[in-house]
Amino acid sequence: MTCFIALLRGINVGGNRKIPMAELRELCGELGFEDVRTYIQSGNLIFNASGKAEAVEARLEKAIEKRFGFAVDVIVRTAAQWPAYVKGNPLPEASEKEPQLVHLALSKAPPKKDAVAALRERATGGERIEAVGEAIWVLFSKGVGSSKLSPAVFDRLVGSPVTARNWRTVQKLAELAGVSE
Repeated sequence: MTCFIALLRGINVGGNRKIPMAELRELCGELGFEDVRTYIQSGNLIFNASGKAEAVEARLEKAIEKRFGFAVDVIVRTAAQWPAYVKGNPLPEASEKEPQLVHLALSKAPPKKDAVAALRERATGGERIEAVGEAIWVLFSKGVGSSKLSPAVFDRLVGSPVTARNWRTVQKLAELAGVSE
């Protein structure tokens, strides 16, 4: 079995697309996942399962749609991949000062070659975009809520669904998966 970290996109935001974490953990157990844990209400899962990340991702998406009645993009990475994200953070000073403003954005498919340049063209107000491997890091200098870099813009420019987590969540997921330093 492999330890995975799954990020559900766009759930439990503003009272929409509600998925209670207890029900999500129960669903994962029904899928045969083991040692299932969630972190906060925004759809962060840590669990052990057999198979490759892409297959686990597809199984989870299908089960969520069947159980809850709406589609949710799920992005799955192995816990073994997570330390590279933590160590690769290209915005360490901003992460230390204002961890809620620094986000790790991961996409279902590798980002288009011009994704970072295209995102930088649309960044405003001191926003910074950096790439480290397949990870895109964003400093939302004035907060996510005031950014013009909406989820739809990210998806279009990156070429597949994207979800992001702030620096505190990135670190906590590493800790929960047992891969923090």
